[in-house]
Amino acid sequence: MGVARFALCKISSSLLPRMHRPSALRQMSVAADLKNSTIFRSQGLIGGRWVAAHDGKTLQVNNPSTGEIIADVPFMGRRETNDAISSAYEALNSWSKLTATERSKCLRKWYDLIMSHKEELGQLITLEQGKPLKEALGEVSYGASFIEFFAEEAKRVYGDIIPATLADRRLFVLKQPVGVVGAITPWNFPLAMITRKVGPALACGCTAVVKPSELTPLTALAAAELALQAGIPPGVLNVVMGNAPDIGDALLASPQVRKITFTGSTAVGKKLMAGAAGTVKRISLELGGNAPCIVFDDADLDVAVKGVLAAKFRNSGQTCVCANRVIVHEGIYEKFAEAFSKAVQNLQVGDGFTEGVVQGPLINEAAVQKVESFLQDALSKGAKVILGGKRHSLGMTFYEPTIVTDVKTDMLLAREEVFGPVAPLLRFKTEEEAIRIANDTNAGLAAYIFTSNVQRTWRVSEALEYGLVGVNEGIISTEVAPFGGVKQSGLGREGSKYGIDEYLELKYVCLGDMNRK
Repeated sequence: MGVARFALCKISSSLLPRMHRPSALRQMSVAADLKNSTIFRSQGLIGGRWVAAHDGKTLQVNNPSTGEIIADVPFMGRRETNDAISSAYEALNSWSKLTATERSKCLRKWYDLIMSHKEELGQLITLEQGKPLKEALGEVSYGASFIEFFAEEAKRVYGDIIPATLADRRLFVLKQPVGVVGAITPWNFPLAMITRKVGPALACGCTAVVKPSELTPLTALAAAELALQAGIPPGVLNVVMGNAPDIGDALLASPQVRKITFTGSTAVGKKLMAGAAGTVKRISLELGGNAPCIVFDDADLDVAVKGVLAAKFRNSGQTCVCANRVIVHEGIYEKFAEAFSKAVQNLQVGDGFTEGVVQGPLINEAAVQKVESFLQDALSKGAKVILGGKRHSLGMTFYEPTIVTDVKTDMLLAREEVFGPVAPLLRFKTEEEAIRIANDTNAGLAAYIFTSNVQRTWRVSEALEYGLVGVNEGIISTEVAPFGGVKQSGLGREGSKYGIDEYLELKYVCLGDMNRK
């Protein structure tokens, strides 16, 4: 099968006191066990074959908790991507002509295999992405749920019959797969962001070329290995990684790729949108957020604290739906800040394999520097840190869970997505002001409100310019509901019965001369 070099480097003596020797050694042991797993792969997948880059170049995949090299994977580019596109295009005809039931059975088998390897996949996510193991296992279940859901939804891609305007006509609407799909996914959910795209694509008869993040490709490769084991034919699912601009350009330039789906930054999304115009591709974009979390004075304080905690600090604040601005009514501002601080103080920071840890590292040094620059901007404009506010004593890219008060709307913390464990608290006086502050952004992905007033629930939910709204709840994503944003947070929806429509084309068929004898 030709597995690329798997590296388990010795941990430097200077790092061990900060990381704790048992923790570091435990991660080395987990990595070694995963190397021998039946799901571990460190090469690209093209046409059912595990392959290296044409020129033999590789890139390192690092553990963000320790900085250690986990594995070397191929540094692929335009040539390998074109090979993958050709493979997907060749497989399209046979895969799309299978019955929905046959495709459904393949996807169901894939789901079963993902769940039977849940522990290994969770360990792999923690190893290369850093999130706590419990959270990683949750992602495996969440990611697998999209495969299960769309395995069922494959059999419910219904067409339509339109009453004809002429007696001798019959009018039909067919739904057919759009074709080859290019899927570009981020590092923060290395399994779920793939299954949420590939599940519906394969269910309706499309084939796919997936480009996972170069920071977290191993989970994608493991999922692809399980797809092969499930009997999904060669070429239906391909995985390339490496030179992101070259891979993206190849997907955009190819007329054989009929759909691009992307989760990531708004800046990259705009480039993909512009690039897709050249061949007029269908495009789905799930981009950055700037989620407001409004806490009204009639909210249950315990519910609000618990909800904001979940919405803000999941994955160390590294999700596109994390609460980026906590907007609190002035009448309960101090009370909420005190209760919230007590809750945040109890968040245990550490490597994801340590029992009780709920906050892992940030993905890399650039992420830490971004947090630091946003915080410095806020402090220079009058904000105050009441908890955290600095790198954690563990070193590496660990950062203390942080709460900042007296935040104003002109600060970077309120204008842009911090993507880290920093909770900025803003004040408001009236419901109208809270809505205005919440909507004062180009983003429109997720929003949260905490209130005990039913009328306010409906009123504010409808007024918020966001694709998702959580009411008295901080975790709202599910495979059965549509996920996506408005404004510059993207186009289209993922998950739910609506998600499969992103991968289907409508075809109108008119049958004439029905009464001719």
